[in-house]
Amino acid sequence: MFRPTPLNLPSYPLKLRRIKEKIYVFDELRRKNLLLTPEEWVRQHWIHHLHTYKQYPKSLMHIEGGMTLNGRQKRTDLVIYNQQGQKVLLAEFKAPGVKISQKTFEQISHYNIRHRIPLLLVSNGIEHFFCKINFEDSSCEFLQDLPNYIQ
Repeated sequence: MFRPTPLNLPSYPLKLRRIKEKIYVFDELRRKNLLLTPEEWVRQHWIHHLHTYKQYPKSLMHIEGGMTLNGRQKRTDLVIYNQQGQKVLLAEFKAPGVKISQKTFEQISHYNIRHRIPLLLVSNGIEHFFCKINFEDSSCEFLQDLPNYIQ
């Protein structure tokens, strides 16, 4: 059974429910209960943080969008759009016990070849990395924090 790990994010009282010895979390974006895994624990806290502290509208967040990459089906953890329907942020979440590595950055970079999103977020709930991508000169700038949605 999953034991919640304290994260390096503001706490959030997730709506948890036990069903037949398993713990589920209510996902406010998909409006359904999901099996609570360590990665889902991180994702749900980030959704709350992005909405509450960074003003990203929940209505513009999309979880686990499917895509085909090199002939294999993949799922993005979170994509956020702007009011014009353009993708503005791509996030990759890992469980708190999973170290953020070069492989993690390669994973999100491969996803972003297709999406071409200017802001990237990589987090395991403990460590967070933010990148701004400039597609004109193919550069990547690490940021101290994510900008607010309005910025």
